[in-house]
Amino acid sequence: MSIPRISGVFLLFTCFIFTAVDAVAAERMAAKDDIANIRSGPGTQYELLWQIEKYHPVLVVEKRGVWYRFKDFEGDEGWIHASLLDKTRTVIVRVRRCNVRTGPSTDAEIAFTVDRGIPFKVLQKKGRWFEVEHADGDKGWIFETLVW
Repeated sequence: MSIPRISGVFLLFTCFIFTAVDAVAAERMAAKDDIANIRSGPGTQYELLWQIEKYHPVLVVEKRGVWYRFKDFEGDEGWIHASLLDKTRTVIVRVRRCNVRTGPSTDAEIAFTVDRGIPFKVLQKKGRWFEVEHADGDKGWIFETLVW
C-alpha cells in the first residue's frame, strides 16, 4: 500500500469517526420563548435568518460558548443563543396537514387540524400517540409518524 493510499484511508476513517461523534453528541432541545431569533453565526452581529416559535424542536450539533448551532426537522441550520432553549420534550408536524384528535385513536374526534411546521409540547405518550399542547393552550393527540 502506498503512502497516498494510506493517507486517503486515514482521512476517510477520520471523517467517519468525526461524523459518528457529531451524531452521538447531538442534543435535542426546544425553543422556550414565544419567539427566538435564528442567526447565520454565533453572535448578534450575524445576520438574522428567521425566527422560531415556542416549542420548536432543534437538534444541537455544535456549541460555541452560549451559542448553539442546530438542525431542524427540515434540515435547515442556524445559530441560537442557549438562553432561548430548554430540554422540554416537543414535536413538530412534518406532514402537510395533520389532524389533532381528542383521544389516542383514529376513532377519536378531530379536535382541530394544523399545518406542517406547527410545534407542540409533549404531555405524554400512549402507545404510538403523543398527547400534545400548543403554546396557545390547544391540546390533543397526534400519531407519532406525523411529527418529528
